[in-house]
Amino acid sequence: MKIRSWSAALTALSIVYSGFAHAEDTSTLGKIHARGELNCGVGTGLAGFALPDADGNWQGLDADYCRALAAAVLGDPAKVKFVPLTAKDRFAAIQAGQVDVLARTTTWTLSRDTANGLDFRAVNYYDGQGFLVRADSGIKSASELDGASICLTQGSTAELNTSDYFRAQGMSYKPVTFATSSETVKAYESGRCDSYSNDSSALYGERRRMSEPDQHMVLPEIISREPLAIGVLHGDSQWSDLTTWLHFALLIAEANDIKRQTVDSFLTSENPEIRRLLGVEGNTGELLGVDKAWALRAIRAVGNYGEMFERNLGSESSLKIPRNQNALWNRGGLQYAPPLR
Repeated sequence: MKIRSWSAALTALSIVYSGFAHAEDTSTLGKIHARGELNCGVGTGLAGFALPDADGNWQGLDADYCRALAAAVLGDPAKVKFVPLTAKDRFAAIQAGQVDVLARTTTWTLSRDTANGLDFRAVNYYDGQGFLVRADSGIKSASELDGASICLTQGSTAELNTSDYFRAQGMSYKPVTFATSSETVKAYESGRCDSYSNDSSALYGERRRMSEPDQHMVLPEIISREPLAIGVLHGDSQWSDLTTWLHFALLIAEANDIKRQTVDSFLTSENPEIRRLLGVEGNTGELLGVDKAWALRAIRAVGNYGEMFERNLGSESSLKIPRNQNALWNRGGLQYAPPLR
């Protein structure tokens, strides 16, 4: 077929290029849209963060983040596949493309941010490592654990933090490691170790699930900084931006008292930040590679950050963990969102 004009030629080339570009869209967003489902890496089961309920539905702060991301990207919070990953296997899974995002109580460290080829930018929970012991052990402080056996999960920062703590204190200990968190907890509960060490939030969650919770106590010392962050594979800046700003959007929603059940009533707000957040004006969605209602859908799906926290970890949950450092910055905490503009 002969092309009769330069205009027709350019149109034909544009169509060919457009089709080629679409076929060759290897970005994370492109793969997710082609698949029609978000693959979200979560833990193998931790109360408050990611744990299947009696019906097999994943519940928790991390699980809610996955649903919010699916709502923002695909328009439906149900279009998410939860992929449970052990601490040891989580980085290999995201490097191999088995998951699009890691929302799995993962501490942001320098080596993980560099050697593992990941990007961490959104901290969805500020935590710290502690120790769980039996109430009848007579141990009241971590300083009394000299010579103790400590149950630890392989591939976790708890292994290195424990080593650093005992070395700094001039004490010795016997590490007893297991592949999964559930194996570690079972070993401790059965008496294999004198103590179980993990993030403080995990200790409270696992303690609640034990057959006799009151027979165990969390020691007062916090021995590390554990910023639990959302991780994505390095090299796709747009996807990194979107996963980060989703967390920030949920913080901004809380700061403006925008809740799951009331979000639609804010569509007529005259507040410029709220209008940008909900897509009434501005181009935040375009900048992130999604449509203008991305944040609106996320909030409709899971509520703001405060709602997620209280429902899964705080006052509305069985854990009753106080917000503390996870409160908004203007309420005494560390959760802070940059300007949405």
